[in-house]
Amino acid sequence: MGDKTDVWQGTLALMVLKTLETMGPIHGYGIARRIEQTSGHLLSLNYGTLYPALLKLEQEGYIASEWGLSENNRKAKFYKLTRAGRKQLEREARDWEQATAILARFLSPAEES
Repeated sequence: MGDKTDVWQGTLALMVLKTLETMGPIHGYGIARRIEQTSGHLLSLNYGTLYPALLKLEQEGYIASEWGLSENNRKAKFYKLTRAGRKQLEREARDWEQATAILARFLSPAEES
């Protein structure tokens, strides 16, 4: 164990949006932990990549944030999914499913008739 892979280009926003849909409002550190946990600890999440992604998603209107207190009573910024974020999550999930289905055709070609 110990070989972790980096998050694939273009998938971090989708994972953040899905995490917020699943978990509800949560702080950045919690988002990172949840993504790593969901991957079975196979993904290596660069925290220097997460926070700019959160800022970008917020600027695009897909998430909103507000300050609150974390479980250990520290000031933390909590993020939540917006209505636009839910629609974007649906679009990105659909696009990703289509892309992986296409790639799967190349990895496991069917017998031609």
